[in-house]
This record gives sequence, C-alpha cells and structure tokens, in this order.
Amino acid sequence: MYTKIASLDRVTRPSLMEVAMQVGDVLSKKTHARVVTVRMNETVGVAAQLMRASNVSALVVKDVVRTEGNTAVGMFTERDVVRAVAEKGSAGVNVKVSQLISVQKLVACSSSDSLEHVRHLMNVHHIRHLPVIDDFSLTGVISMRDVSSAFDDAMGGATTQTAASSLFCGRGP
Repeated sequence: MYTKIASLDRVTRPSLMEVAMQVGDVLSKKTHARVVTVRMNETVGVAAQLMRASNVSALVVKDVVRTEGNTAVGMFTERDVVRAVAEKGSAGVNVKVSQLISVQKLVACSSSDSLEHVRHLMNVHHIRHLPVIDDFSLTGVISMRDVSSAFDDAMGGATTQTAASSLFCGRGP
C-alpha cells in the first residue's frame, strides 16, 4: 500500500505565519548576492547596459553626496527602461535615471525583517525589489521571486517531512 502525498489535510501544513523566515536567511542562501548599483545622474542607456551585463532586472540607485557618502535613494527596474523609451522614443536612453525614480521615500527592509513583512511591503507599494539596509548600509536586494521561492521551499519541505513522518509512523490512508 502507498500513501498519497496530495491527501494531506491542511492541519498538517504550516501556514505562512508559521514559516517565520527572515530576509537575512534568504540573502545568505543566494548564490548571486552581489548588489548592482547605478548613480542617479547616469542615463537610462548606461543603466540598461549595466543591467544586461550583470544579468539583473533591478539596480539600486545611489546618490553620491560628499557630506553623507553613498546613499541609496531608489530602485531602477526594467519597467523604468520601458517607460523611458515608451515616453521619449529612442531619446529615452538619454534620460537621467533620477528623472524616472521617486526619491520622496525609499521603501526598504532590513535583514531581520520577516518575509511576510517584505511580501506585505511589496504588495502595498506595488514593487518587486527591495533594497536591504542594515545600520545605514546597503547589504543586499530581495526580490518577489526570492520571497516566493523561500515560501515554496519551506512549504514543500514541510509537506515532504509531514508525509515522510506519516509513512514511517504507520499513519496513512
């Protein structure tokens, strides 16, 4: 006789709140953890080339101010490239990155934040990438894909573990 893994009831599966992962856990597992940045006075063309060369879909935008050092001020994404070209045509590649990002308030997280909190921030602000800032220093970037994969891994691992426990303890249909 065999046990159907799909027949596990919801009581044995952990909820998202029970999977209390933190941003730092995800960042430590990323194989390509290099943060790619662009200065806000660069052009869309330069930013797009940097994204292509680095194989990333978002850049952290930095403002270099002599009195404050390197400061993260926003995110520049593939959507911003498309917006610049859609609005300006081929001249869009000459638009400054600073003209396309909102610098009023940077939405960011820290490595000690829960993934549930990060997911909430992304949903509320309609964004897919968050810079991770610890002690006023940029330490990484977490994406919606990172969050989704972490939840999938945790939920899949919990389901597999529960199913194996049922099989080895003689509990099953």
